[in-house]
Amino acid sequence: MPDLNRLEAIALLFCAALPLAACDGTSAVFNPPTDEPGPEPPSMPPAIAVQQVFTQVAFEQPLLMLQAPGDATRWFVVERPGAVRIFPNDPDASLADVETFIDLETSVDSGPGEAGLLGMAFHPDFATNGQVFLSYTRTNAGLESVVSRFTVGDAGTLDPGTEEVLLTVPQRFGNHNGGNIVFGPDGFLYIGFGDGGGAGDPDENAQDTSNLLGSIVRIDVEGTGGYAIPADNPFAGNTECRQGFSSAGNLDCPEIFAWGFRNPWRFSFDSRTGELWAGDVGQNSWEEVDRVEMSENYGWDEREGAHCFEPPESCSTANVDPVTEYANAGDDSSVTGGYVYRGSAIPGLVDFYVFGDFGSGRIRAIPADSEQGVEPDELVDTGLAIASFAEDDAGELYVIDVSAGTIHRIVEL
Repeated sequence: MPDLNRLEAIALLFCAALPLAACDGTSAVFNPPTDEPGPEPPSMPPAIAVQQVFTQVAFEQPLLMLQAPGDATRWFVVERPGAVRIFPNDPDASLADVETFIDLETSVDSGPGEAGLLGMAFHPDFATNGQVFLSYTRTNAGLESVVSRFTVGDAGTLDPGTEEVLLTVPQRFGNHNGGNIVFGPDGFLYIGFGDGGGAGDPDENAQDTSNLLGSIVRIDVEGTGGYAIPADNPFAGNTECRQGFSSAGNLDCPEIFAWGFRNPWRFSFDSRTGELWAGDVGQNSWEEVDRVEMSENYGWDEREGAHCFEPPESCSTANVDPVTEYANAGDDSSVTGGYVYRGSAIPGLVDFYVFGDFGSGRIRAIPADSEQGVEPDELVDTGLAIASFAEDDAGELYVIDVSAGTIHRIVEL
């Protein structure tokens, strides 16, 4: 049976819309803050809408938008073909104000499929060391995922010549490449990898911890030789993991933080509690949101959401069920992870985790303190092709429409 997930058909969407496109438990690692917790969230989130902003700029297949640490004066937009653009955080910014931070289009293999320049993260000390990390796919005896470190040059842009490759992971297929990268409050870099693609995880990667596919990994970029392994990673004592699909080696990979994911396309840390939230794209039946903790197995491909997948009649109950799930039905087809809202413009939304669906454009929310199995509330049907959410320095949330190349802000009705 073909995999009908909309992310796996993203190339068709690009071709139609963009002519230039190619046809916690005890294992928690973060301590909560010592200040008093905020007020209890209301039982229902407020009514919201999305409002297009920065209306005089547009981008080519934007997948991500972010600000540098402590700098609210400008935005950085990651474009799937391989460039990062900068524009001022000014509602009247125009195309003339857009500059190029780095262009890797000659190195990036962006399709067809879900490949491309997929993730970006600023070093927490970016203001002093100028380091930026990019996640992308390239062709090197086949498709592979790459995570590299770059450094800002004298011109204030990223110098491609400073690239230091930290990780490469072979990819058999052009989908489920993951690609999100985020620094956690512990200072370590978190990297998401899908199961390697194909329907039903044909290589059984997500349950195989001897490779990095189907996992969220955590590395210390301050280590020698590119990176070090955090001492409390679940398999930190091992020295190697399998690279490729037929190479030797069967040790659990020391980089792995958690596993059992199909495609953790977008994940984020709650800026107040440090909890890690991920949207894991489902197969054909269920889309799920996970609160990710170290050393845990999130079930794929034994389970899709909270339901048995392989075998369909019975499966392990030892894996971690999602906090919430919704049916992959109609035009709901591909979850896009978001953020726990910590802004001030929509007081009733504080303490809600806000996420969306790429296929339908619907935005949903759940209380951030929800127990497993909570039903999400639908907030608004936007009609946007939601590739990502963005969070500004003040905690306000934005939505990135990859099809139209536009940016929208979440506002209260």
